[in-house]
Amino acid sequence: MAFPPEFVEQLRERITLSEVVGRRVALKRKGREYAGLCPFHGEKTPSFWVNDQKEFYHCFGCGAHGDGIGFVMRIDGLGFPEAVERLAGELGMDVPVASPQERERAERAASLHQVTEAAAHWFEQQLYLPVGKAGLAYFKNRGLDDATIKRFRLGFAPDNRESLQAALKREGITEDQLVETGLVIRPEDGGRQPYDRFRGRVMFPIHDRKGRVIAFGGRVIGEGEPKYLNSPETTLFHKGDNLYCLHLAREAAHKDKPVIVAEGYMDVIALHVAGFEGAVAPLGTALTEGQLGLLWRMADEPALCFDGDNAGRRAATRAAERALPLLKPGKSLKFLALPTGEDPDSLIRGGGAAAFDGVLATARPLVDIVWELDTLDQPDDTPERRARIQAAVMGRMAQIADPVVQEYYRDAMRQRLRARRGGNGPAGPRDGRGAANRPGGRRVRLDQPFRKREPTLEEIAWFPTGKAVLDASHDLDSGRRERRLLGALLARPDWLHDVAEDLAALPMQRPDHVRLRATLLEAASDGDHDPVAVLAAALDRARLSAIADSLRRDGETWLATPPPEGIDDLGRWRRAAAHHRRALADAGEVAAAQTAFAADPTEDEWERLRVVFERAARSPRDGEDAA
Repeated sequence: MAFPPEFVEQLRERITLSEVVGRRVALKRKGREYAGLCPFHGEKTPSFWVNDQKEFYHCFGCGAHGDGIGFVMRIDGLGFPEAVERLAGELGMDVPVASPQERERAERAASLHQVTEAAAHWFEQQLYLPVGKAGLAYFKNRGLDDATIKRFRLGFAPDNRESLQAALKREGITEDQLVETGLVIRPEDGGRQPYDRFRGRVMFPIHDRKGRVIAFGGRVIGEGEPKYLNSPETTLFHKGDNLYCLHLAREAAHKDKPVIVAEGYMDVIALHVAGFEGAVAPLGTALTEGQLGLLWRMADEPALCFDGDNAGRRAATRAAERALPLLKPGKSLKFLALPTGEDPDSLIRGGGAAAFDGVLATARPLVDIVWELDTLDQPDDTPERRARIQAAVMGRMAQIADPVVQEYYRDAMRQRLRARRGGNGPAGPRDGRGAANRPGGRRVRLDQPFRKREPTLEEIAWFPTGKAVLDASHDLDSGRRERRLLGALLARPDWLHDVAEDLAALPMQRPDHVRLRATLLEAASDGDHDPVAVLAAALDRARLSAIADSLRRDGETWLATPPPEGIDDLGRWRRAAAHHRRALADAGEVAAAQTAFAADPTEDEWERLRVVFERAARSPRDGEDAA
């Protein structure tokens, strides 16, 4: 089976290699890479390495080497089509059916790359002609030399409605191609001639991860609105799935240089010139989930650098809120606070690279920003106000889909809430931990220091029993539950306004389900129009229509079975949502307790592990009617 090249490329971009390999090989993190015993030949000392940034695995013992698709092919004995289909299914991607139309679309995309390349070359030429004098002066005044201008392929679009299209048509490029790449606008009324989108602007080419020009950003020279103008969404360009200078930052990340997110094109260029070659920028929007995924492929903790003004602080807040549901073990963000009134460009021009190094040294972790979302400038001088802050903080933690990360965030927030109260007692109602009978009848003494020890034989024997109890009490197929819950809302969009609050607090583990939930919430916020039409448009904009159709069928099948006696379909959905939240919270607590006991086998940690197992086992099970 032949797949469109762009589909295979998108699949490779979405694969996290360590996750694919980690399902079959026990991997241990070693710096920026992972190591394990090679699955392709017998060995006792690990020589098998996985690198997510470079997107390949390599065995120094037998020479095995490849990417995620190649790994699945080799370890499972599959052909290329079967491996692609399996990985696409795991990522929730619909596999396109090979057809003459698909081949034609791939060929058209290849020809469009030639169009954007020709346009980039033409803009570069104009900058050094008399017509581009003002543009060249702008770059020179911003401190850029000719070598930098050439490196970033900067250019100029003359203030003329037909200059670009006239020049490219002489090279055999058609009007349809110019319109499809967003370089030319064709009026919908048909009464006027098509005209160039970019006029009187300095030009910044936007590249894909392979370094191909796919779009442009333009800054107006002199007066005019908008100040910055980007290419529209096209066959080649989806702004939420790309970053300015991504192709250069990927190379820098491979050399262990820090990955930095700035706000503007000139900020990124200034950072690169100063030696911070891992700098990128979003493309005219707040950071998207797709862009966060790109950043985490390059670095575990990319640094977000926003201007030192109110707008910059709001951008940092939005980024923290967007990242929270997507956090995974080891994947987070750092935040850089610039002096008021400064941006990276002005800071570097005033103080050089050393000034920005100083900012990097003061990077704050994401947990600090998340804490401030609900506590900064909030009065806590009464019990009710303290309770409100605690409820807001802990409620936000429910947005974290990964149960282990969520549990550690909950622990961090409990500690901060206690510190905010001056350390006098717990942050709120106790969660069941503390002194209780353990196996053997001994009782934990909370007033004595705990000594490290190995667990007893009795305790070791209790582990599988406790785990069996937990598994019997909960349906842990979270992916199936998520599909039914989302599918039911897709089948019944008239419920969205009623369950929006429940949906927002619903943890999701699959990235495509997180995106779909955000789209459903977007549709729920529009109360003035038909929910079916609003949802269809929102799904189309987010390019989620295909996966939505699949989930809708799951939801319809579930809703076709009668609900339990005494509740209606909407009540069943709410009951299933509660069951899902409880099951993930239980699993997260158990995983965190197991990790803590393995790292620190004290009586205190054993007691915590036993308590969370038993509490999870006591949680009521909703059964098949839940989700």
